[in-house]
Formats: sequence, C-alpha cells, structure tokens
Amino acid sequence: MTDVRTFAVSEEDDGIRLDRWFRRNLPEVSFGQVSRWARTGQLRLDGKRATPGDRILAGQSIRVPPQGEEAPDAPKKRVPVREKLSDEEVEFVRSLVIAEDPAAIVVNKPPGLATQGGTRTKDHLDRLLDGLAEEGAARPKLVHRLDKDTSGALLVARTPRAAAFFSRSFSGRTARKVYWAIVTGVPAIDDGMIDLPLAKQPGTGGEKMHVDEAEGQPSRTRYRVIERAGNRAAWVELQPLTGRTHQLRVHMLAIGHPILGDGKYGGPDAFLTGAISRKLHLHARRLRIDHPDGGRIDVTAALPEHFAATMASLGFDPADGDLPLDEVKYSETAEGRRKAASAAAKARRKERKGERRSRRRGQVGG
Repeated sequence: MTDVRTFAVSEEDDGIRLDRWFRRNLPEVSFGQVSRWARTGQLRLDGKRATPGDRILAGQSIRVPPQGEEAPDAPKKRVPVREKLSDEEVEFVRSLVIAEDPAAIVVNKPPGLATQGGTRTKDHLDRLLDGLAEEGAARPKLVHRLDKDTSGALLVARTPRAAAFFSRSFSGRTARKVYWAIVTGVPAIDDGMIDLPLAKQPGTGGEKMHVDEAEGQPSRTRYRVIERAGNRAAWVELQPLTGRTHQLRVHMLAIGHPILGDGKYGGPDAFLTGAISRKLHLHARRLRIDHPDGGRIDVTAALPEHFAATMASLGFDPADGDLPLDEVKYSETAEGRRKAASAAAKARRKERKGERRSRRRGQVGG
C-alpha cells in the first residue's frame, strides 16, 4: 500500500478501541505498526492524533498511513497464508448467494454460522469469502455482521471502493435493515418504538448487553406486530435505528417479550412447549441500501427451515409479512443527529453569551 487510506467507522464498530478496529478490519497491520504510527502522529481520528487505546464512534474517520511508512529497521511482516477452501466449501458459500453485481454480493447466512472468527471459532463466513472472489480481483470484504445464530441477508463488498461506500451507509443510518422475529407473548402496543440505552453487562466479559440508563449508548428499535398466535406468541417486524450489539434481543426482552429460542437473554421464558424449535427465531429478512453506482440494492432473504416450520405450526403466513418500508427521516441519520447536536450546542453558546452581556450591562448601569 502506497497511498493514505481513510475509513468511516461503522455502527458495528461503534465504541470499540482503535487497536481492535485494526484487528477486525485490517488484520494485516500489526499492533506494533499501529503504535509507531500513533507515536509519530501519522494515525489520525477525525483529523486529530490518535492512540491505539482510543475509543472510536460510528461515523468518525480513521486516517491510515501507507504501510511503507514505518521505521527502516522494522522487520518485514509475514503475510498470513489463507487456507485453501475445499470444493465442497466453495460450493456451499456460492449456494448462499441471493444477489450479486460487480460491486456487491448479498448472501443468506444460515443460523449457526459465525460471521467472523474468534478464539474458539474456526468455521465462519469470512473464511469462506475466498470462494466468492473472482479470478484476479480483490477478496470480497464484510461490511456489517449478524450474530452467529441470526440468519438472513448479509452484504459483502466486492471492491475497496464499494466497501467504503457501504460502510458509510451503515454508519450514517441510511441503510435499512428489517428483521423478522417470533417473540413469546404479545406486545400490548402493535406499533412501537423502544428507546433504551445499552451497555455491556458487568461480569460477563462483554458477552452480554443490558439496559443502562446512566452509562449506556443511545439505542432505538422500531417494532410492528404482524400477527399473533393467541396470547402465546407474536410474529414481529423489527427495524434497528442504531446498531448496538444484541440490540434487538435485549430490547425485546426489556419490554417483556424475549425472542423465541434466545435462552441467553430470555432464559426459560424464551421457549414454547410442544414441537417448537429451540433455535433462535431472528432473521434478517430485508436489506435496502444505496448502490455506489446509483440506484439501490433491495433484497429479501428466505426463512431458514426451523423458522418456517414454527411459522406453519403457529398458523402464520409468510405472505403477510413484508410490510411497506417507511423512508428514513434525515433526523434519524448520523449526519442529521450530528447537525442537530451541533445546532443545539451553538444555541446554548449563544444563550450563554447573551447572559454574560446582560450581566455586564447591569454592572455598568449600577
């Protein structure tokens, strides 16, 4: 790499440390190199000097220097050799594709397949993306994530330009994500907004989230009840207006209706008796996002087997589920919220300035 690169922080990376962002998004850059860039002032966050331990926010820009800008005696970093996929793995990942063009691929991720790897996760979608690469082209790149047990539409960028464009769309909240879920019980309000701040739950090592009015990050979810099975369960549409970890699962639990199969958050209350599957019933049904070459990507993902079987068992018809999608209000985008906050701060400064002038005139008059 010989050029300076600029990346927009996505909602999925909101609140993490800068060094962790590099591990997630640029694993080829070592921690030592990040530290050297920080010491020499080459690493910038919104134009200001940054350190590896800085917390980053959705919408911020990260300046990444060319990888050649390092100490002359720095050891050459070995590029990790990716494991070659088997023919069966290539066939499997290609079977997940539901839409594609020169800029993007949309896959229908099955439940149980992690989006990215980790300490104890060796099988994941990111490892399989080599199977979607065209000969001689860059390796496709993930631009957002789904929980391991959540199924549905997941966008993959074919080019670095497309990845940067889609990341800005997700961080700016212009992308629309629509989920289907089965929840236990039936919400009292058919069409509502859940506005509850979320934070990592202490003592869980960051593995769980909870509602935290004092320290949590703003989190908003719109829900609409599509159909109900008596008082036993409801089929709901969920639209996250922010992108916090496990947001939909924690928000539905917070209003007393955990997502079916979510034992991690709902415990015994998240399951139904009978032959209903105990798997998580949360599915990314629809994704609508602007395309870097103009127009829009707008796709829906078919339900996994266990979800479809539960729908049939409860008497729900999938044909009733695709509700009209409202347009995003400018005030709900990241840019709109920043401008509103800036205008409010400017008004407060102006008000304080007026108060000081009034006091000075009073003193002179006295």
